[in-house]
Amino acid sequence: MLADLHTTRHLLRSGQTHPPAEIERAIAAAQSARCRHVFLKRMFDQARAVASSADIVDKPLAGLAVSIKDLFDVAGQTTSAGSLALRDGAPAFLDSPAVARLRRAGAAIIGRTNMVEFAFSGVGVNPHFGTPANACASELPRIPGGSSSGAAVSVASGAAFIGLGSDTGGSIRIPAALNGIVGFKNTARLVPTEGALPLSTTLDTVCALTRSVPDAILAHELLAQRQVTRSTAPLSAYRLGVATTLMLDGLDATVSRAWQRTLATLRHAGARIDELALTELNELRPMQAGGGFAAAESYAWHRQLLERKAQRYDPRVAARIQRGAAISACDYLELQAARRNWIKRMETAMRGYDAFLSPTVPLVAPPIADVAPGAERDDAFSQINALLLRNTSAINMLDGCALSLPCHASDELPVGLMVWAGAMRDDPVLNIALQIEHLLQK
Repeated sequence: MLADLHTTRHLLRSGQTHPPAEIERAIAAAQSARCRHVFLKRMFDQARAVASSADIVDKPLAGLAVSIKDLFDVAGQTTSAGSLALRDGAPAFLDSPAVARLRRAGAAIIGRTNMVEFAFSGVGVNPHFGTPANACASELPRIPGGSSSGAAVSVASGAAFIGLGSDTGGSIRIPAALNGIVGFKNTARLVPTEGALPLSTTLDTVCALTRSVPDAILAHELLAQRQVTRSTAPLSAYRLGVATTLMLDGLDATVSRAWQRTLATLRHAGARIDELALTELNELRPMQAGGGFAAAESYAWHRQLLERKAQRYDPRVAARIQRGAAISACDYLELQAARRNWIKRMETAMRGYDAFLSPTVPLVAPPIADVAPGAERDDAFSQINALLLRNTSAINMLDGCALSLPCHASDELPVGLMVWAGAMRDDPVLNIALQIEHLLQK
């Protein structure tokens, strides 16, 4: 098992390793077959320079490897968002705030990671630059999940301790679940989105993938520039809910087995877990039937670029963006109002609970061959994409926060458990996830 950032920082401070050695390990991982198609730009020399800096060990990230999703501006580099349509764009003048905050904390940026073009899918396929294979040990190449595909594989393979990414409908939590790592989607307003190419300005969230919950807390504290209020309360001190509507539908055998086993483990440890209908979740699909915020807001951004360079887009992504052309101003304003009303009713229904639990996604990672580019696989792609996004996207519509952590057995493909709550409940979610991670690792 790969060491997490907290463990490695302890080894650094005790003199058992040093940043240059850790960077070389990360570079070796980044150059391995497991990271094929993961990096769109490698920054090994810059990472080595940071790791060799004086007093770098005293900084929070201690000169350790961090990857950056190709959605974020890095000074002097072109942000292409995994697309050929932007490859000839002007380089960024400044780092995005998220990148700048990680740099100040001592991050050694090892490279820019591959992603779903313009972040518009939960599957992880990129026809332009190749699709990174899931980092789980499997003879059959499986999807990495998206849209932060390369970010997740970089963390799960050992090439980075933190993968900076984004989450609009699950783009951090889906690849976290499928690769067996941790992904935390904070309340969107807590981290600035400036300098990140937008998909949906209503739903976009800047956040990160890590190898453990303590690492997720540290990454969040750095990105949000806030201190998480820690709690030593046992899991039994919290009241937890399970939404029986929608989120438990159609679980595959591996996910169902891991889910039931996890609930039994938590209850045996004293967790108070109630089942609630939360029937309001059934309203999400009809509310977004026309494409929702992502289609409307992405079309507003891409309209002129599509007119000039549509042939350079992934046809699947272009089709999803173009749905926004049919959304009128009245439709959009009605959707905003419907969402506000829905959030109020959800918050009322969730009152009295510290957090909710659900499977992050209802299936394990399918083979890449099932969804590879090609019109004959478009239907399968659409069905899998919808399933992957189903549970996670509800939290974005809620303006909530959620963390996915592994809950599978060592002989199973990765399965994620999602701990979630409404807006600004980040600290309880993180504290509960810490307790759950500790129990599941026993």
